[in-house]
Amino acid sequence: MISACAVFTLFAFLAGDKGFLSQTGTADWLNTASQLGIVALPVGFLMVAGEFDLSVGSVVGMTSIIVATCYGYYSLSPWIGIVIAIAVGAGIGLLNGVITVATKLPSFIVTLGMMLIVEGGAIGISNALTNSSSISLSAAGPSRVLFASSWGSFDVSLVWWVVLAAVATYVLQRTRFGNWAFATGGDLKTARLAGVPTNRVKVSLFVCSSLGAVLVGIIETLSFNNGDVTLGSSYVFTAIAAAVIGGVLLSGGYGTMLGTAFGAITYGIASMGVFFLGWDADLTDLFVGLFLLLAMLANNRLRIVALGQR
Repeated sequence: MISACAVFTLFAFLAGDKGFLSQTGTADWLNTASQLGIVALPVGFLMVAGEFDLSVGSVVGMTSIIVATCYGYYSLSPWIGIVIAIAVGAGIGLLNGVITVATKLPSFIVTLGMMLIVEGGAIGISNALTNSSSISLSAAGPSRVLFASSWGSFDVSLVWWVVLAAVATYVLQRTRFGNWAFATGGDLKTARLAGVPTNRVKVSLFVCSSLGAVLVGIIETLSFNNGDVTLGSSYVFTAIAAAVIGGVLLSGGYGTMLGTAFGAITYGIASMGVFFLGWDADLTDLFVGLFLLLAMLANNRLRIVALGQR
């Protein structure tokens, strides 16, 4: 929350008279934050349990091209593409989880490999079926209302984000599964000895991570009326960055979904603030990197205090 307030104050001062504080400007950074937040919430939950998922960006792109191929190229119902994307996304998450718990390989490596497999497979299959990795479409009907409608400048992704943030917060803070996630990320061996089904927790959260990416892929594809394999490339590290900025420990065992949501807000404000100032868009990474470094230092201090170390 501190980082979000700080970066908002900065850009409100620098770009307040350039449209940043307008309704459109507010909607721009909220829409950006909501789409990142939908991906970051399950990724942050997974990090609380001590694991990472780098494949979410490629799952967004995979979802985008599946929906666009079915709906835009073959003129099938958009729901066919959506159902296929959900099934494939869940399968990818399941594979990530099973491979990680079965081999005990670092999830960073497992999901990095899966990211390359999914991205390469999506490009290859798309080119084989349509001779293109970018497909246009024209979204209409119930699917557009559910995933791509808007109220003025505010997108429906905001509703999805708020609902998912509320559900994730409740599950993490108020349910046995949330306690299992904290225990799994805090001390895996102790959690197992206490009877926590750590493998089931991790696999379930990997599936949720992929499904969050699927949802964003559907939203962006129907909103932009275009499917592209590279659509989710920016989420590979920004989802993890949002979680860390929001207070999730890289080592696992600590974090909140509300904090992760504010981490996404920080990114949204920084990216659109840079835009309204007319600066190079690459400077967004400068601000995000700065807040990520500060969050890492704060998290490290928190870990030391929590462990009673000097």
